[in-house]
Amino acid sequence: MAKNYLTTTFFGVKSIHDFIAGLQQAVYQVPPGIFSGDNLFTFGRHLGFLDDAEFMSAFETNAISETERAIIWRTHVVTWAAKQALRREGDFVECGSYEGTTAKIICDYLGFENINKNFLLYDVFEHDNSMEHNALPAHGPDLYEKVVARFSSYPNVIINKGFIPDIFKEKLPDKIAFMHIDLNGPTAELASLEYLFERMVPGAILILDDYGWYLSFAAQKYAEDPFFAARGYQVLELPTGQGMVLK
Repeated sequence: MAKNYLTTTFFGVKSIHDFIAGLQQAVYQVPPGIFSGDNLFTFGRHLGFLDDAEFMSAFETNAISETERAIIWRTHVVTWAAKQALRREGDFVECGSYEGTTAKIICDYLGFENINKNFLLYDVFEHDNSMEHNALPAHGPDLYEKVVARFSSYPNVIINKGFIPDIFKEKLPDKIAFMHIDLNGPTAELASLEYLFERMVPGAILILDDYGWYLSFAAQKYAEDPFFAARGYQVLELPTGQGMVLK
């Protein structure tokens, strides 16, 4: 039997009250298999990730905020890509980890403590007005230590604090099987690609969280498309707003 996944988290809406009222009317006009949230409304879908017990356990344990719960389809895309990457040589990388929620879901889902790979997380974990990315509520001097504590049961998760690309001069994997970039700004994202893309092994998967979000992050797509075109690649824009590249 088809399941529904309904949230009221949408971005860039003029009147969220009127918008949700319209969605509520739409729900009564369509068959089940409804997904609502994260600027997506669709129906008649399997939503198979809701039946993945290991994924849902990891998600329910770690996704606490309304936004974290609304982006479940994005999170599923990332965990799917990470799972496929287990078959490839190389480590995992995330550029832009914030509170570590997505990376923690990946680790819990895959049982990463038992996997012979490292997972390197890169973030500045703070914000000031000189930075290109937008400030988020948890940014601050204590965030780095909180994220370190969050991954205390995973000895193969390495959390690196610093500005990209400067932090890359200290610690980089030789080979990368999976990479997730979510830096909310074109300069740091392009720098990440320039340093790391060539380290991705054949068959490695890259997920770009902001690639398809015209509303707030169009600059990323405009900066990254020429980078990939020059190397013979094209980003697949997903309905979730993410972009995917198969190396």
